[in-house]
Amino acid sequence: MYKIILSFMLLSAFASANESLEQVLDNFHQAAADADYPRYMNLLADDAIYLGTDSGERWNKAEFSAFVKPYFSQGRGWLYKPVQRHISNTKAANIVFFDELLENKNYGRCRGSGLLIRTEQGWKILQYNLSIPVPNAIASDVVKSIQGYRSNQVKDVGE
Repeated sequence: MYKIILSFMLLSAFASANESLEQVLDNFHQAAADADYPRYMNLLADDAIYLGTDSGERWNKAEFSAFVKPYFSQGRGWLYKPVQRHISNTKAANIVFFDELLENKNYGRCRGSGLLIRTEQGWKILQYNLSIPVPNAIASDVVKSIQGYRSNQVKDVGE
């Protein structure tokens, strides 16, 4: 009986932790939709890294804050609605991996992935990577399009 009660307690604690993790990610997306700058930035760890869809978008928290602030100060946010989410534990009890499929009005189906870290203030986003998954059936066309775009960028810069 003791083992059953202990197992139930551990399972309940894990479920509560996952709910908290889900809430952090849900709050992150809702704060962006509401253009709520303080709430949005508070969900990022102090040493967070944000990776955007463009290969040049790699920001630490201060850089990402500078990018976000002008949009949010005008009341312009963005909404990524979670469609599916997976949270994976690690051997380090204070870090979890996550990945989620998202829907966005402008970009369609996207993927967010990254790390959450448990801090003294609760769970925070340590890394967030926003990407646009490309169906394999059209991947070669997308790659060719990107290569063409980049080769034109180099020509434009050099001229």
